[in-house]
Amino acid sequence: MDAKDKQIATDLAYEIIREVNRAIRPYVGKPESAEKVKIGADGTPTSLIDIIAEDKLINILKNAPVLSYIVSEEIGELKLGCGTKRSITLTHELRREDLSEDETPKFIFLIDPLDGTNNAIKEIPAYGISIAVADVNQGRLATLDDVELGFISNFANGNFFEAEKGKGCWLNNEEVQPSDNINISNMTLGGFTKSGTSQASKLVDNARRMRALGSVVLELSYVASGRYDAFLDLRGSRIIDIAASKLILEEAGCIITNKYGQKLDNNLSIYEKAVVVAANNKILHKQMIDILNNNETDFIGKVGVISRIDQERPIIFAAQVVDYLLTNGREVVIERRLAHEITKLKEDPNLDTIIEKVKEEYPEIAHLIDDINFDIEFNQLAEDIFNFDCDMAIILGGDGTLLRAQGKMDPNIPIFGINMGTVGFLTEIEAPNTFNALNDILKGEYYREKRSRLVVSHENHQFSAMNEVVVMTDKTSKMLHFEIQVDGEIIEDVRADGLIISTPSGSTAYAMSAGGPIVDPKVEGFIIIPICPYKLGVRPFVVSDNSEITVKLLKKGKSAVFVMDGQINEEAEYEEEIKFKKSDKDAIFIRTSSKYFYEKVKDKLS
Repeated sequence: MDAKDKQIATDLAYEIIREVNRAIRPYVGKPESAEKVKIGADGTPTSLIDIIAEDKLINILKNAPVLSYIVSEEIGELKLGCGTKRSITLTHELRREDLSEDETPKFIFLIDPLDGTNNAIKEIPAYGISIAVADVNQGRLATLDDVELGFISNFANGNFFEAEKGKGCWLNNEEVQPSDNINISNMTLGGFTKSGTSQASKLVDNARRMRALGSVVLELSYVASGRYDAFLDLRGSRIIDIAASKLILEEAGCIITNKYGQKLDNNLSIYEKAVVVAANNKILHKQMIDILNNNETDFIGKVGVISRIDQERPIIFAAQVVDYLLTNGREVVIERRLAHEITKLKEDPNLDTIIEKVKEEYPEIAHLIDDINFDIEFNQLAEDIFNFDCDMAIILGGDGTLLRAQGKMDPNIPIFGINMGTVGFLTEIEAPNTFNALNDILKGEYYREKRSRLVVSHENHQFSAMNEVVVMTDKTSKMLHFEIQVDGEIIEDVRADGLIISTPSGSTAYAMSAGGPIVDPKVEGFIIIPICPYKLGVRPFVVSDNSEITVKLLKKGKSAVFVMDGQINEEAEYEEEIKFKKSDKDAIFIRTSSKYFYEKVKDKLS
């Protein structure tokens, strides 16, 4: 967007702000303004005063001498200008490559014509307009990075913010100055939390004061001008509400990210939302992110290393990981079997040939093992996995290796998985990304994700599972007869080849293959899936993870085997009960990306 286009967009924004303010003024504080007229494009009810504001801005852009795309709260997505008005889907429109220069709009306007509608209706002085202007790059989707200009006006008191990308931010024509507070206990925090979010409650409890004015747009701008020290919206703010505010904050030198401290790079669309965490500076922002993600201890001082040992590649790579950790001043313990295998390889006279073979077969990691150091006494670092006492365990392998290790370790030890198996759904990264990710983790740039585990009780014995428990016949091609209870209520009596009780983590494993649903790990539930039931009406159940599930074998003379995570096998006889409950201790994973689950689903299962 050149200087001439920026001036055109700025003039249009000024006109919209002036005319919308003039149009709604007679309706502020009037009961009839609250009349619900329709449901807006964003799915929320639209009041009369909202319609008046939006109609005014649409009329201005429709009669403007340039074409523009607009994303607005009530009307949705339009193409406006030169007397035309047409409904569009912005993501589709931007992908078009058949538009001539005359047909291509100059700008994308993202406008919330009246943020704080209820405040305006009740004449509470916190309501205004937000306008963001983004560049159009026909042929690709637009994101928040494309926003070049931002304008926010508080209609109630006349305060006017504006920002230009790379040029700064102003409040009433003077440069804004955020606060310099770095102490959470002195923090003025604005925003919206979600009920039942313990980390958010902890953050609010630590703050000196909490404000909730009912206007995301204005409250974000208050961080830029020092009125607030920080703001968060854990419900998810609409992109049209934060597009201008984000630019204003960043040009003022503030920090605005998602819950995990990652850059907001959402597509510009009426349907997009983002969880927002904003602060006056990096120091305060980092403290907020740590509390929200339960990162009570950033420093990783002692690391355990575990690996599959049936292949040379993961053994060699594990040796490189150990050397990296030691070089970076970390204390290291190695699973005893792995230490033995690395030492055995170290003493092999054909070691150089073996390494070259691995590099040839796996070129994606060849550069990572060019200077591998075997001059380490690996056996002196050896420890039984049951006795691991460390800040993090690195597991090299696939899901089987990870489940085996997790089942033997203290569940309080966070796990970081490096995929060196077939699927690696539970692992965090692929091998080529290992050392970039470890650099981030050792700097404290990570978050912890909790996953539910099962406790399995049978005949006074208890076992644990993170993925699933499979109950099946111990004789090939024979069916079992199950009675399934949830909290004492019989929900099914079924004959089947077997039964799967799965956590959300296990929903993408055997449970999925048996016809169960894919369940987000954040869902607090368990899945019950009969395997090949001899009954048409039987379908999988999703039940609360606060429930106790009881499975009883009803067929006399038949026994069953139940298998925890493919690792531990136990037998059950006629009329014996197997009980399943949520474990008091979750599994903890080290994550470096917030997009872990759905990206994995698309990547691994497509």
